[in-house]
Amino acid sequence: MARPPPPLLGQLLRRVLASHSPISHPSIPSPPLIILRFLSSVSPAAAADPSDVAQSIAAELQKISAPSTDLPGHLSLHFSDVRFTPSLLRDVLTLSPPTAGRAAADLFRHLAGTRCLTASDPNLSLLVRLLARRHDFKAIHDLLHDFPRAVGHETLSATLLSLANAGRPSVAVRLFQSLGKDLNVPRDRAALSALVTALCTHGFTGYAERAVKAVADEIFPDVVICNTLIGGYCTELKLGEARRLMEEMLRGGFELSTPAYNSILDCVCRLSRKKDPLQMQPEAEKILLEMESAGIQRNAGTFHVLIYNICKIRKTEDAMKLFSRMPEWGCSAEAETYLVLIRSLYQAARVSEGDEMIGWMRAAGFGSKLDRKAYYGFVKILCGIERVDHAMKVFRMMKGYGHAPGIKTYDLLIGKLAAHNQGDRANALFKEAVARGVPVTPNVYKVDPRSQDQRGGSFEPFNVKGHGGAT
Repeated sequence: MARPPPPLLGQLLRRVLASHSPISHPSIPSPPLIILRFLSSVSPAAAADPSDVAQSIAAELQKISAPSTDLPGHLSLHFSDVRFTPSLLRDVLTLSPPTAGRAAADLFRHLAGTRCLTASDPNLSLLVRLLARRHDFKAIHDLLHDFPRAVGHETLSATLLSLANAGRPSVAVRLFQSLGKDLNVPRDRAALSALVTALCTHGFTGYAERAVKAVADEIFPDVVICNTLIGGYCTELKLGEARRLMEEMLRGGFELSTPAYNSILDCVCRLSRKKDPLQMQPEAEKILLEMESAGIQRNAGTFHVLIYNICKIRKTEDAMKLFSRMPEWGCSAEAETYLVLIRSLYQAARVSEGDEMIGWMRAAGFGSKLDRKAYYGFVKILCGIERVDHAMKVFRMMKGYGHAPGIKTYDLLIGKLAAHNQGDRANALFKEAVARGVPVTPNVYKVDPRSQDQRGGSFEPFNVKGHGGAT
């Protein structure tokens, strides 16, 4: 049976029916209970907040996610007065849980059928990503074949990535092979590149290489596709396969570029870290000499690979020396390279140098990358090496740049301050979190015996167990 209307909605329906004669049939649906009516007579100031509307629609989709015999009628009743736009649809799908995927697909069909929203490639790709979160490939298949003309490269990429992520590489290859027949997307180099990227990203480089060779007479691969294949094998630590592919590229007349060598360099460093970390730098030098003899220039990515792997084996001083030599090669550090060095300096207890590196990173124009997540990582490292006072300094820096700490940051610092017998500071931080609306809860802590002689005081019990959330 169709879902009965909510009580207040039923009252509205009865009022509409009462205003008509017994033989009349109201054709205008009543206003939805949870969604404000968008009328041209309503001023912008009085209109509903789009985020609230999206939240209401997402909640309603969750309610009707169960099978319904009169779903089109339900959609017409509840959503007929909403003026859907691509941005509103994006917000709705972002807020919708995976269980509401099929209801969202039915809503999309309803909107496209009534011409309330165009069935375009960007809109369709949003829905594919929602359905992919629950691996509902039957619904994705039906959706693609219901709107074959709307399927473009954006939807194709989202579908291929979801199939590869779910461990279905053969299905992804078959989808690529069906292009131009069942779907309106041409089987061209862009589609092949999307397939290769999806498969290599999720560890199916062998499937990707076979697919490339199968259509080589029709679609000749370019250097980007070849570099992606080499990078895929290197990510899987299959150095022999990556080397073989490089030799085939050279024989085929391709010119190897820096990204290919950077992938090989990273693979060599990671393998050396697993087998013998002391041999990592000599092995990396061999790759650098090979690049130099082939006339391949180092770039910022090359230095990032080296610095990242050197920091992984705790040779922070060597990483700093390499960082200082980057200008000799005409390279500037990337944001990720700065973050790697900051974390490594803090782990090595070189806290003042870590602070200095944060300043350099901001001066280089990467201040936006120092977000709440990055600062939480710094605080976590400093607490891990028992530098709680400096962790509090970074915490204040975090707030000074406008990043509101979350429950994980407060929990971590409160617990560490309490363990270090700094009860007054822990209580003050707890009260600050409560004042900011962060849901920390009371608990009793044990003071670290090594901190018994340090300053402290009595502190209220408070709890930080088992809470996840924003950093």
